[in-house]
Amino acid sequence: MEQQEYAVGATRVAAGRPDGRTGGTGLRSTDALLAVREPAAGAAPEAVSGPRADAAPTRPAPEPGAAPALSPDPGLLRLAHWFAAATPGTADDLCAASFGLYPARHLGAPAEAAPDADVSWWHGPTAHATAALRSREPRPVGGLRRARRDASALPVVRSGAKPGRPGRHRKPERTRPVPGAQDRSGQDLPIPAPALLVADVSAPALPTVDLPAVDLPAAERRIAARLLLAHPLVTASGPHADGFPLIRRHRDWLVERFDALLGYRLVVGPWHARLCKAGLGPGAARRLEHPATGAPFTPAGYAQLALALALLVDAPEQLRYGRLLDAMRAAAPGLAAGPADRAMALAALADWQVLGELPVGGADPADPADRDAVLTVDRELARAVPAGPPALADDAADLIRRAAAAEPATAVRRLLAETPAVLDADLPEDRRAWLHEHRLSGPAALADFLGLETELRTEGVALLDPADELTDLVFPGAGPLSQAALLLLEGLVEEVRPLPGETTAGGDVPIPDALIDGLLGDIADEYGLPARWRRDYLADRTALRRDALDLLHNLGLITPTPRGSRPPGWLLRPPAARYAPAPDFHPVPGTGRHSRPAHFQTPG
Repeated sequence: MEQQEYAVGATRVAAGRPDGRTGGTGLRSTDALLAVREPAAGAAPEAVSGPRADAAPTRPAPEPGAAPALSPDPGLLRLAHWFAAATPGTADDLCAASFGLYPARHLGAPAEAAPDADVSWWHGPTAHATAALRSREPRPVGGLRRARRDASALPVVRSGAKPGRPGRHRKPERTRPVPGAQDRSGQDLPIPAPALLVADVSAPALPTVDLPAVDLPAAERRIAARLLLAHPLVTASGPHADGFPLIRRHRDWLVERFDALLGYRLVVGPWHARLCKAGLGPGAARRLEHPATGAPFTPAGYAQLALALALLVDAPEQLRYGRLLDAMRAAAPGLAAGPADRAMALAALADWQVLGELPVGGADPADPADRDAVLTVDRELARAVPAGPPALADDAADLIRRAAAAEPATAVRRLLAETPAVLDADLPEDRRAWLHEHRLSGPAALADFLGLETELRTEGVALLDPADELTDLVFPGAGPLSQAALLLLEGLVEEVRPLPGETTAGGDVPIPDALIDGLLGDIADEYGLPARWRRDYLADRTALRRDALDLLHNLGLITPTPRGSRPPGWLLRPPAARYAPAPDFHPVPGTGRHSRPAHFQTPG
């Protein structure tokens, strides 16, 4: 999909300041290009930041002591109204279509046996973990994790101690210098001379071990590609700064591969890299969350986010906090929003480094000192956030459709790269035909590009990441919610798994609503009380049910029944059987109210 500029009639002009800054983190980038809006017919052109030799600014000078008003971008202001009028699910899809800042999401543990393309997920090898193996360490927040220690992902990124101090309990790492490597100032890094080794003539000779040859550039490219797919906006001073030099070093190759395989546009500047992802279409279950609390964005929160961006793309680099809040209220007085919605939007912008550190007073500060606090605005990053084409769309639904439009090959590869599993039943006829024709070569190209493992089943394809790095949801996880969801999934699969020869519509199986409540009650009593789960989950089973089903839905392991179904409920998807024990087709008939009737049992 051809990515469009966010603004109506956007053009590109050179900009800069005497010190080389273009805003925020854009240091020493004198050749940067900024997107600015065309002036209306008959209007004076707006001045851009930095000196211009061709013309002097013609904007009327503001009155003494008065700051010029912040002018919102019309395209993003329009997007804010679409967010405000959308339902929660549509607002999530609209965010993915217009910003494309969602991370990739993949399942982790591979099956116990080698995958077989002719076997169903319902009856094939599983990745079931015993109770003793379910305790897992939480993933560290921020920065690149240590790469997998194999030839396919060389650990070229150091982690841990400060520069020059490897730590008290870590031996110094010996890394091969990369010819042509540069630091952030663009200077060539010195290549140290090899250390002189003094041999101990009295020591016996050690046997020679032939180590496998490692393609260092290929390993670096794979790490950079995985980082961009997990974090589409990477800055040189952000939490993933360790990987930014790899992106710049291999940017030409990355630009070509992302465009050829996924149709994504990659922009790599001096101080940030932006992978402009496409939308995933309606019902993709991707939402934006508060960077600190994890609370999901509401339509009003999305609207405030688009509204703030509309003001920041042309804002001064130093902006008073109270002035920004007043401008957000004045620019769209019809948008109903509270301080919590504005605070959530500004927190997301600060997390993306569009804004500097926010005052502690929140979005409705009572202390005048908080209103007078000066924010640092990075206009370059503000203009990099929008990725979709709001100026070309008629409404929110049209924007979601346009952002997900692509030829069958590109559309299927995007789903394989971004989602846990791709089921044939979910694809239109043309995309299903392409996947069947390229069932081996299509997923294999992405698996090699991103360091993933392919799992082929009769119902579809999944690309797995055993390292649990290329995903924003790790499952199974260490917390009580993840444990409860895993136990619930095991019970659901064992109760409603179709027998060989049974036909199901689209491969999904209906889940009795009472079965969910019964299983969760047993799980809370048997596991929750001894493990001292959160009090609200033990006291409020409704909250446990809501959050557990929401997690399984986001992982694509269950899905809601089609709209209009009465009563509404849930369907169990085939990949859910990966996390249950291997099927036993000769069980002892149960006597519980949710047990399978005896006439469904297979003969001995």
